[in-house]
Amino acid sequence: MVYQTLAELVLMLHLAFVLFVVLGGFLVFRWRRVAWLHVPACMWGTLVELSGWLCPLTPLENWLRQQGGGQIYRTGFIEHYLLPLLYPAILTRGLQIFLGLLVMGTNLGLYGWLFWRQAKKKETGNSSSHN
Repeated sequence: MVYQTLAELVLMLHLAFVLFVVLGGFLVFRWRRVAWLHVPACMWGTLVELSGWLCPLTPLENWLRQQGGGQIYRTGFIEHYLLPLLYPAILTRGLQIFLGLLVMGTNLGLYGWLFWRQAKKKETGNSSSHN
């Protein structure tokens, strides 16, 4: 029972991490300091997707499930839990690379826009103080 509960906690942590990687850039608009956590998380998530690695949370969850007498799964977290919800087909390597590039591109765009907006604000502030 304890192992199953721990496996479920790891599952929730894994889902929260994936959501943070994908959507955390939006939190940076409100709280700039979140970027110190989001940028490395986004880099890790992108690296895992582009390289085809298995996130370390997946084997941990599987080990906990196995210790608790539950069933383990042989694929990664995204393939096992998220893709059946989002896509009817099985995850291909090409789709995995696309997802990694999508996460990277979305977040680069968000951060680029954020930095542009910040620079514009400073530029406006500096030009009005010189007049």
